[in-house]
Amino acid sequence: MVSRPENVFVLGLDERNRELLHDLPHLASYRFHELLGKEELMEDEEVPLRRLLEKAERRLEAFDGPVDAIVGYWDFPVSSMVPILCERHGLPTASLESVVKCENKYWSRLEQQKACDAHPPFALVDLDDPRRPRELNFPMWLKPVKSYSSALAFQVKDAEQFDDAVSQIREGIGGIGEAFDVVLSMLDLPPEVAEAGGQDACLAEEEISGRQLTVEGYSIDGKVHCYGVVDSIQYEGTSSFLRYQYPSSVPADIADRLIDASSRVVRQIGLDNSTFNIEFFWDPERDRINIVEVNPRLSQSHAPLFEYVDGVPNHECMISLALGRAPQLPYRKGSYNVAGKWFLRRFSDGYVRKSPSEEDIARVEREVPDTIVDITATQGGRLSDLPSQDSYSYELAALYIGAQDEDELKSKYERCIDLLPFEFDE
Repeated sequence: MVSRPENVFVLGLDERNRELLHDLPHLASYRFHELLGKEELMEDEEVPLRRLLEKAERRLEAFDGPVDAIVGYWDFPVSSMVPILCERHGLPTASLESVVKCENKYWSRLEQQKACDAHPPFALVDLDDPRRPRELNFPMWLKPVKSYSSALAFQVKDAEQFDDAVSQIREGIGGIGEAFDVVLSMLDLPPEVAEAGGQDACLAEEEISGRQLTVEGYSIDGKVHCYGVVDSIQYEGTSSFLRYQYPSSVPADIADRLIDASSRVVRQIGLDNSTFNIEFFWDPERDRINIVEVNPRLSQSHAPLFEYVDGVPNHECMISLALGRAPQLPYRKGSYNVAGKWFLRRFSDGYVRKSPSEEDIARVEREVPDTIVDITATQGGRLSDLPSQDSYSYELAALYIGAQDEDELKSKYERCIDLLPFEFDE
């Protein structure tokens, strides 16, 4: 322990996460600094990775004091930038190779199948010669080797949809694929991963279904710790999320299987000194679990839920690991028994004629105490211009709500929706 406050630099610092970081215990021990703002990381359609790394380095070099930790909670490029910058500055971090093994969907599947059978059948599709893998059955999903927020991920049920999805992926993959190729060039890759690259192929995998769940955890000194299971509940008949809910209501024996599979995969990948979250489907009818994806970071969407229920946001794990210390996350010390992050969505494009005002949000926070409201779709914009949306819906707002039981959680959400007016023109 150092006697002075420790300087923690945050990639992609935004106001919501700034507030969560300031809810951590022992706050006086830290000084949080914005390394790159969220807007800087998202200002271009194509990810300028080299320029972002250079800008981050200049700011670190200009800082008049010691740099004790560099952290981030966003997906690519932040998730890859953290180990690159930490390694340059001799700071605790996961290896870049282990992070990329998670982020590259194809490489991740190759590692998963070495550790367990909790994954769907999968294959690569060459975007220059896109033939449907004969060993896979419809329906299937097509996804870029690297993407985020389900962008360019398509459910396909026949050959026509397959061809259309390939065309859209080919057209849009360069925005992130070129930057991901830069990261891949820093590693000694297996031949099959090198051949696929960051934008020359996409991943096809048979559709999996069931209840969607996420295991949150961290690894330190080779030991894996899973501290929570979260339900991911979708809008009926869609693949778009309605809410995340913590703690999960999944049976204890299923939670144990999820945790076991997570631990096996994290050890196989070699992800150490890092937080992680692993998304699963559990099919109760077939009693089967399948990994959706492995993320080498915590889910910042879940952080307020852990604070509502356990008393501290799971940012505690990220900060402690970055400073070389074992996390101390409390358990069930929060004000609520259950918490949810709700997504208000629209399933068709439109022009936002009216969105909730500051007065509307303040009224929600008065009438439904402790609720956090983040408006995504603001007045005067078109929904299709919103960044980081899934392929099937548009997020209008996100609401974080705590309650004593699920019925109260749902009634609080319905009251919030009544108080948040949106109007659209087609």
